[in-house]
Parts: sequence; structure tokens; C-alpha cells
Amino acid sequence: MGIGGEKAQMNHLVLTALAATLGTWLVTALGAATVVFFKSPCQRVMNLMLGFASGVMIAASFWSLLQPAIERAEAAQGLPACIVATAGFLFGAVFMWAADKAVSLARGGAYSAQGKPNERLNRIIMLVLSITLHNIPEGLAVGVAFGALKGGGSTAEGLMGAITIAVGIGLQNFPEGAAVSVPLRREGYSRKKSFMLGQASGAVEPIAGVIGALLVVYVEAMLPYALSFAAGAMILVAVHELIPECQKNQDSQPYSATMGIVAGFAVMMLLDVMLG
Repeated sequence: MGIGGEKAQMNHLVLTALAATLGTWLVTALGAATVVFFKSPCQRVMNLMLGFASGVMIAASFWSLLQPAIERAEAAQGLPACIVATAGFLFGAVFMWAADKAVSLARGGAYSAQGKPNERLNRIIMLVLSITLHNIPEGLAVGVAFGALKGGGSTAEGLMGAITIAVGIGLQNFPEGAAVSVPLRREGYSRKKSFMLGQASGAVEPIAGVIGALLVVYVEAMLPYALSFAAGAMILVAVHELIPECQKNQDSQPYSATMGIVAGFAVMMLLDVMLG
């Protein structure tokens, strides 16, 4: 293949990765659109949905992020996979902790009428930032999968694998879109604003997908760290923010939020295991 043909092939792969990640962003928007079904916040339903979002994030942290990170680190035959995954995971958690502290220091104007810090604003920023960080390595994964087809021997098999990754990530993005928009609705945001912020959390995937396709060689080495980093960030937010929040004000239905966590975990686990 000549230089012109190779360049055309690379451009085609980049455009294909862009199209695939635009599709995963669309599914995120569809998930965020579920917030329109809640005309007014219901404490019981919102606790259930917030618990569901927590379960989704915990399950995705392992099956969508840590497990692929370990597999890619083992294939790279560099540092031990356990070191790569642990380092990325801890760095992701520390990053989110530091971001929380930075937001607390920088939110000087975010005070209520009583002069108390607006904890809702901090919680919302943490949630949106966590899901957005999670979507970056997912977009990279799709871009890398399509970029890796360049000059590959088994093109048809590789293409099907890349499509499978894109479809799997797209299906996972549906509950993740709801994981942002529904908690925002619970915090008192309008349905329109909750939807806009929810779908915006997936806007980074097409950008990351193009970068992954263009820089596949470099991203392939970095991807295990990025995946485990996102896992650490998600676990910290789910455990520190979402789970305690969904357990509040449920005296009449003490297990509604807990069942939401179990259901969210089970759904995400089922999707991930089915799609391999």
C-alpha cells in the first residue's frame, strides 16, 4: 500500500471511530432523557434511581474499566498488571479527593442564604466530573480499537471486535446518562437542564475517540492507566457521595435505595459479561 493509500485508510479509520463515538454519545443522551419522565421529584423514586446509579458505577468500575485495564497491562508485558491497575486506581481516587478539596476552596460564592457552603453544588460537580472522566477512557478504547485496524492481518475479525466494543460501551452509556441527569433532577434542577448536563457528560467520547485512533500506538500504552484511573474516580464518588445520599430520608422504605444499588450493579454486570 502506497503512502496515499495508507493515509486514506487512516483517515477512514479516524472517521469511523468518530462515527462510533458519536453513536455512544447519542446513547448517553438517550439515557439522560429518561429524566423527562419525572415531572416532580419523588423521594422514594429518586432514592431508588440514585441507588441504581451507584450500582451502575460500582459495576462499571470493575467490568468496564479495571478488568480491561488488567488485560491490556498483561498484554503489554511491561510493569506487572497488578501494579498498573492499583496505581491508576489509587491515583484516580486521590485525584477526585483533591478535586473535591479544590472545589470546596474555590466555591467562595457558592453559599446559601444562611451563609453555609452550598454542598449540593459540590456534589453535582463531583458527579458530573466523575462520569465525564469515566467517558474519556471509554472513548479512547473505541478509538484505539478502530485505529488498531491499520495494516492488521485479520481485518474482518478486528472490525467486528471494534464494533462490539463500541456497541458495548454504547449500551453501558444509557444508564450512565441517567446516572447524571436523575441526581441533578433530585437536586432541584429542571428537566431540561438535567438532560443537557447529563448528555454533555458523554460529549468527551467523540473527542477521545479521534485522539485514540490518531495516536493508537501511544494510547495503547497509556490506556491501562487511564482505565484504572477512571475506576478509582468512580468508586470514590459512588461510595463517598451517591450511596450516603440515597440512604437519606427513607424511613418508610428502608430498602428502596439498597435494592436500587443491587439492581444497578446487576444490570451493568449483565451487560458487561454478555458483551464480553
